[in-house]
Amino acid sequence: MDTASLTELVDTRLTQARASTSGRSASTVFAGQRLRQTLMALAAGQELAEHDSPGEATLQVLHGQVRLATAESAVEGTAGDLLVIPPARHRLEALADSAVLLTVVID
Repeated sequence: MDTASLTELVDTRLTQARASTSGRSASTVFAGQRLRQTLMALAAGQELAEHDSPGEATLQVLHGQVRLATAESAVEGTAGDLLVIPPARHRLEALADSAVLLTVVID
């Protein structure tokens, strides 16, 4: 059975995001046949620009505060929150240094 410390991964990714010119860092935590989990860190003020929905997906906020927004609405999440990614174009903004776990069902 494989295990990983999300706490350690968050610390590593946040350090890398803060040092990166893009202000972002990401790594795949799990890649199975029908499920993929990616840990992403964004320095405060950075964002993932608007992009299409990956299909069924959730975003678990592990650290900081983020805003998930579509053209019609937005929701903010803090550590411990689980956000359902809408089936629409959306963007993700870090309101503070943040780390999230993106879980996507692979078709």
